[in-house]
Amino acid sequence: MIELINVALDRRGRRVLSGLDLTLTERRIGIVGANGSGKSSFARLLNGLLKPSEGTVRVFGTDTVADPKAARRHVGFLFQNPDHQIVYPTVAEDLAFGLKNRELSKGEIAPRVEATLTRFGLSGFGERLVHELSGGERQLVALAGIMVLEPRLLVLDEPTTLLDLRNTRRVMEAVEAAERPVVMVTHDLSLLERFDRVLVFEAGRLVCDAAPSEALATYRRIAAQ
Repeated sequence: MIELINVALDRRGRRVLSGLDLTLTERRIGIVGANGSGKSSFARLLNGLLKPSEGTVRVFGTDTVADPKAARRHVGFLFQNPDHQIVYPTVAEDLAFGLKNRELSKGEIAPRVEATLTRFGLSGFGERLVHELSGGERQLVALAGIMVLEPRLLVLDEPTTLLDLRNTRRVMEAVEAAERPVVMVTHDLSLLERFDRVLVFEAGRLVCDAAPSEALATYRRIAAQ
């Protein structure tokens, strides 16, 4: 699914990630680390938002540097703040935007948008104004806007940080229902307890790669220092 071969990343003249040699194939992969540890930069490497300074990143066999457009078609990326992702005033317009870019016809777009909204518990929201929605509803709309494009992989960068418990549950239920592999960056360790694999970053290096119980215990020890 994802390969990183001898990858390093420099940003603003500083090395923020180094020594990454990984193959990621599990259905649910968590990413944790302190602020500034490199975890969000790692997530952005996976769909070509950031390009490695050294080494190679491949997603489903596609090199993210050689063919970034194809890589982004494979990977749907959800930002922490949905306002960084939603660009149109109404929900239906926003979901239709990516489909129009892929040159689908109106007859194809409308039913696909409505089916996706229904799947995310947003049936009837098509004409709603985005700015009138709650934070949780906007995050669901942002996630629906990704899923309507049918990516092969979801990468989520702290998708619940701005949400209360109820909306966190709604978003995570939608993520769990997605029939796609998921890579998720989060500070909420409880969300990762049933994941398949967790990567722990510290000062730009991968310091633990294990099942949740071991990885989260390692992160708690680091955080307590």
